Amino acid sequence: MNTKLKLFVMMVLQFFIWGAWLPPLFGIMPGLKFTGTEQALIGSCFAIASIVGIFFSNQWADRTFAAQRFLAVSHLIGGLALVGLWFTTDFWSFFALMLVHSLVYVPTISITNSIAFANLTDPKKEFGIVRMGGTVGWIAAAWPLYFILEGLDGDEKLAGQRAVFLAAGIAALLLAGFSLTLPHTPPKTDTDGDGRLAWAKAAAFLKKPFIAVLFLVTFIDATIHAGYFVLSYPYLEGVGFDPGSVMPVMSLGQIAEVATMAVLGLALKRLGWRTTMIIGVLGHAARFAVFAYCRDHTIIVVAQLLHGVCYAFFFATVYIFIDVFFPKDVRTSAQGLFNLLILGLGDLAAKWIFVPLSERYTDAVTKKVDYETLFLWPTGMAIGAGVLLALLFHPPKVDAPAD
Repeated sequence: MNTKLKLFVMMVLQFFIWGAWLPPLFGIMPGLKFTGTEQALIGSCFAIASIVGIFFSNQWADRTFAAQRFLAVSHLIGGLALVGLWFTTDFWSFFALMLVHSLVYVPTISITNSIAFANLTDPKKEFGIVRMGGTVGWIAAAWPLYFILEGLDGDEKLAGQRAVFLAAGIAALLLAGFSLTLPHTPPKTDTDGDGRLAWAKAAAFLKKPFIAVLFLVTFIDATIHAGYFVLSYPYLEGVGFDPGSVMPVMSLGQIAEVATMAVLGLALKRLGWRTTMIIGVLGHAARFAVFAYCRDHTIIVVAQLLHGVCYAFFFATVYIFIDVFFPKDVRTSAQGLFNLLILGLGDLAAKWIFVPLSERYTDAVTKKVDYETLFLWPTGMAIGAGVLLALLFHPPKVDAPAD
């Protein structure tokens, strides 16, 4: 198996793990009789892990351990925790196991990126294809559950849903073993010899105006992106989609992501960093504008395809940009710094912004939602982020790591 194929398989397994348990999680927890507060705590594990990871695990990955070995150990621990979740029904055990899994899984998102970048000849051109494996993995994890649960209800449905933890755990254990076959990616020494912590050295680059602007826009876009998952499921049901078709309709975005990833390298070459990112951000504005003003199901389904543009043209581009503009010895920590926004703070902000807004624009008597006004919020945020990029994001012309 050649290196590119190994990296592709790595991404398939990496995102199969996440895609298996995340979509049904909030459908499983009520069946386990967890309260709203308990569900929120469990749902916050990823955010907690993203904060912890930037200070500890990413530092180890950058400066101490070979990346493929760190990946193997992380998925061994995380896989056992996921298998434990399959057996668990009480809150505190469930929370503890989910927290353990999150603490070791979240850093691996940055680490798989770092392994790919370190072992590709032309990351700017080739990363999109390799990262496409993650999208394939996510889709592969989501669709079987839809068919397995068809016609089930009650305890049988809950048992079927909980089996996702076993499937995710097996995938994690497979990736733990497979990681040892990946190319050796040793830790990077401190190239400046100043002995600073990797995360602190990465954070120091926020002093550069173009990095600071990208950091702010990433937070805004991460909030909008997470808001899509908060708002879209109830919206699709609210405008008349059959509940059983909602997940397949939403997954069309991931299918479109495969195609978008395939052309990402060409887009970056032709359009450059700024224009590519602006298109990705404005994809959110277009999609939410459709949600606000259109009730035609065909157009709404087509709008789901914008997810591929939103993710690949912004988030995947950000990961490539980090690999280009940050020094080698802090790239995993720099990935973790931005994942702090993408997986942590942006996700938390989405829940605190869009859940109250949904309640505000829902009629207490009729339960009808004023979608025209509700969706103007993320639309306006996306347009604002695009303007910030257009006016203030001016990276150096030379594609070389920052000093």
